[in-house]
Formats: sequence, structure tokens, C-alpha cells
Amino acid sequence: MAELNNKVAIITGAASGIGKAIASSFLQEGSNVLVADQSKERLTRMATVEMASYPGRILTCVADMTKEDEIELMISQALNQFGKVDILVNNAGIMDHFEPVAELNNLRWEQVIKVNLEGPMKAMRSVCRIFLQQKSGTIVNIASVGGLFGTRAGAAYTASKHGLIGLTKNTGYYYAKDGIRCNAIAPGAVPTNILEDFDMERLPEKTKERIMGGTQTNPRFGAPEEIAAVAVFLASDKSSFVNGSVVTVDGGWTAY
Repeated sequence: MAELNNKVAIITGAASGIGKAIASSFLQEGSNVLVADQSKERLTRMATVEMASYPGRILTCVADMTKEDEIELMISQALNQFGKVDILVNNAGIMDHFEPVAELNNLRWEQVIKVNLEGPMKAMRSVCRIFLQQKSGTIVNIASVGGLFGTRAGAAYTASKHGLIGLTKNTGYYYAKDGIRCNAIAPGAVPTNILEDFDMERLPEKTKERIMGGTQTNPRFGAPEEIAAVAVFLASDKSSFVNGSVVTVDGGWTAY
């Protein structure tokens, strides 16, 4: 039996990388899925080409996670199309440019916090109101090992992912008796398009020494599908006793 049969999931940042792999895995496991992203072109390709074998079960929504009205529209579209929402996966995220706090400008800070922390909070706030009425619901937040340690990114990204993990724990505990679970995944190094417009060679030497030096202990890179497999588990009833937790999926990198 499919692990997510007849469930309805909303997945943000779903048109590429980890989000796309999660959407594909959820569909394979029987879920109806709303895939949200800023790229209309990628979303259209997903629905009409790459995942066209799931007619009626995939709905696309162009949404910017920094805009509350677009977050609300995303959730209402899922409700209108499928009649309910069972699962929220907050995957959308952006990277900083590895700036330490003394070099961090307001614009970068505000951009990263809005996408990586404020957007997920607003989506969680809306779906939790639905979940409370249903007395059931599951949230999976895609955090990062950068939310567990201080030297996997710059100050803004690190703070945003630490904040997302704190929000995960608070939400999981607070609503534990209301049928709502909230967990996070902390992926290690997974090749996605999050750094596609960033030239790693242009990093200052001190940044390479203090932050990028730790990459030498990474055993290997992961695949988006390996993160998606954990997301399926956390979204399914098989993880019914897992709540307010962070699952590190990094091939052993942080075990060093």
C-alpha cells in the first residue's frame, strides 16, 4: 500500500532539486500534490512532461514565499482543488554569499530571513489553523546542517536555518496533543541549483579557510532522492511517534 495514499501535500520550492524529488516521491506514494515555485516554466514542465503520468493529482502554483498573499493563495488553491490539506513541506530556500556578520548588509539579511524563515512560518501558521480543525496534519521543514552548526554557510543562512529548527521544535511540542506533527530534515551537501548563480572561486581567502575548510570532512554528496525518502517517512503514519525532531541526512559529515 502507498505510504501517502489519498493525502494532500503542499511542497514549496518544488520545481527543482530536493523539492522536485519530494514531489515525485509523494506522487509515487499516492499523494495529491500542489507544487509551488517561483519558476512558472519549470512548474509547467513538471506537470505536463516530467510528471504527466499523474493527471489530476498534481497542481502547480507560482508563489513567492516572501509575499503573504501568494502563500495564502497557494494554500487556498490546494483546498479548492483537493478539498483538504494534510501535509506541508517547506522546502523553498535561498543561500547567502557566505558573508560573516561584519560584512553582512541589510538587504541580504532581509532576503534570506524572509525566504528561509518568515515564509515557512506564515505557511505553517495558515496550515496549522486548518490542521486544528481537522485534528490532524504533518509539517516537514527542510532545514540544513547549517541550522545545527555555525560553519556551513554565512551568518544570514545559518541564522535562518537555526530559526527554522527552533520553530519546528516549538510547533511540534505545542500541538502534539492536537494531532499535528512538525519535524525537520537537515540535509548535508546535496547538489542543487541553490548556488547556480554563485562563483565559489570568488570567496575571500578567510572565508575559504574558516567556512569552506570544513567541506574536506564531507564523505560524499547526497542525491535529492535520498532526502525525499526521509520526507516520505516523516510525512507518513510510519513516523507517528516522531515529532519536534530534526533528522540529519548528511552521509556522516557531521559525525566527524
